[in-house]
Amino acid sequence: MPMEEEFDYTPDLITLEDEKGVEHQCEVIDAADYNGERYLAVVPYAEDPEKMLEEDAQLVIMRVVQDGDEEFLDIVEDDEELAAVSEVFAARLEELYDIEL
Repeated sequence: MPMEEEFDYTPDLITLEDEKGVEHQCEVIDAADYNGERYLAVVPYAEDPEKMLEEDAQLVIMRVVQDGDEEFLDIVEDDEELAAVSEVFAARLEELYDIEL
């Protein structure tokens, strides 16, 4: 009987605060550079992976902004920038997860 490989996955979690001050835990699923900027692709985090598969997780793209020694995340509001960065992530995610978007 072949032994199953044990897969130890530790998600990369961040906490984001919305404009109302409500905190949301998100998982960073990818990071990429585009036009000299750093971007993160995040999805709402669910502890139970089965539950996450049942729901339509919404991918959110955030720009990493440097302010002196501090980094913070900013929502990409420019439609053209968002479309271009979305294409970068779509291509990367298709490759990484062998999916078709």
